[in-house]
Amino acid sequence: MAAARPLMVINVVGLTPVMIGSRTPNLQRLANSGFQRPLQTVLPAVTCSVQATLLTGLLPAQHGIVGNGWYFRDLAEVGFWKQSNHLIQGEKLYQTAAMRDPAHRTAKMFWWYNMYADTAWSVTPRPSYPADGRKIPDLYSEPAVLRDELQEQLGRFPLFNFWGPTADIRSTAWIADASCQLFRRERPSLMLVYLPHLDYNLQRVGPDGAGIDEDIRLVDAEAGKLIDVARECDAEVVVLSEYGITQVNQPIHINRILRQAGYLRVRREPLGWETLDCGASRAFAVSDHQVAHVYVKRPQDVGAVQRLLEGVAGIERVLDADGLRQNGLQHERSGELVCVSARNAWFTYYFWNDDSLAPDYARTVDIHRKPGYDPAELLVNPDLKFPRLVVAARLLRKMLGFRYYMDVIGLQAEVVRGSHGRLPDAGREATDGPVFLSSSRAIERDRVHALDVRDLLLQLQFG
Repeated sequence: MAAARPLMVINVVGLTPVMIGSRTPNLQRLANSGFQRPLQTVLPAVTCSVQATLLTGLLPAQHGIVGNGWYFRDLAEVGFWKQSNHLIQGEKLYQTAAMRDPAHRTAKMFWWYNMYADTAWSVTPRPSYPADGRKIPDLYSEPAVLRDELQEQLGRFPLFNFWGPTADIRSTAWIADASCQLFRRERPSLMLVYLPHLDYNLQRVGPDGAGIDEDIRLVDAEAGKLIDVARECDAEVVVLSEYGITQVNQPIHINRILRQAGYLRVRREPLGWETLDCGASRAFAVSDHQVAHVYVKRPQDVGAVQRLLEGVAGIERVLDADGLRQNGLQHERSGELVCVSARNAWFTYYFWNDDSLAPDYARTVDIHRKPGYDPAELLVNPDLKFPRLVVAARLLRKMLGFRYYMDVIGLQAEVVRGSHGRLPDAGREATDGPVFLSSSRAIERDRVHALDVRDLLLQLQFG
């Protein structure tokens, strides 16, 4: 059997074809030496779904990753940002590669569904939650000692710069540096690297917002470090993204609409706030950027719920069973209906009608308890007076070991200016869609689809 040629795959989140140019000298050099194409993505165009497609060559209907989270019907609970690799159904790229070359070894750096993957090395964020309510930055790694080795060399992983109001280039730089070190030391056959930086301000201010040019330059510099190391080690390089981000100005409170129509139920908690009661609801939505899975308990309600949602401004399409089949989403984890927003709109998870009744987690960064994705977590509540002082006071309580409530996230969905998840409109692929760059022209083709990427990477490694 032929040995695999070394390959580094860099996932630059939110990168689009129009960004490649003067602001990205490193990526431009890579494209010039090989080739660049828009990448045709899948629905929903969100991290977990697209990454699963890239690794399996399958649609969400087959690999089961129908979003960044979904409703676990047997638990009657919504789960977001789970990390077990066992959730992906289908054979992954690195499994196929290992069958072709028993010496093939993969390093998976911060790609999702990282835990318990069939890889030689893996690193992913995994905070520790002591019983006193604190959140302590930490990593999960395989082998376990890798976590300690990397943090001894590079300092503690900056978890609070990976997500939330303070998310910035520091987390991406740490990931790039750790990946460079591991690639030089271990020389894996395949390395998968995730660089999230562009995702932050593209959602905060949108692609038309101030400062995006600098964000593009910063992430290009980090990608450049990786490209240089790959070349130093005689490895091929592929750079890709899962989606592009569009400017938005219309949040859709889909769960409030379902509640007002009598389909959604809430539970009043002892401390006064409301929580979503999924199991008791006749219908509710799991919102995920510009896509929302709508779970309808009774088959006889599906038609009425569909008609209700089709009349909502900002909802472009409501996919029924036939629509799910046509779009590769007919999986048991999907909702009975899936809503897709207009280009300028997105879905909130909000289910309360009165902000005074919002659950305690609504005003915090809490990606696991919220029954839907919340981009407002990237911004400090605009209503806070002296926000830096408020945040500093909360952090001081944390450092002193006291209980603290980091209630610094606002409930004003209008502050979010960028979103993704729908497929790009025809003619807007270069601005709204993802991109694919390769150092080698051996796999060049006129069009690249996310479904083809797995086989293209295997071809690049094995010929």
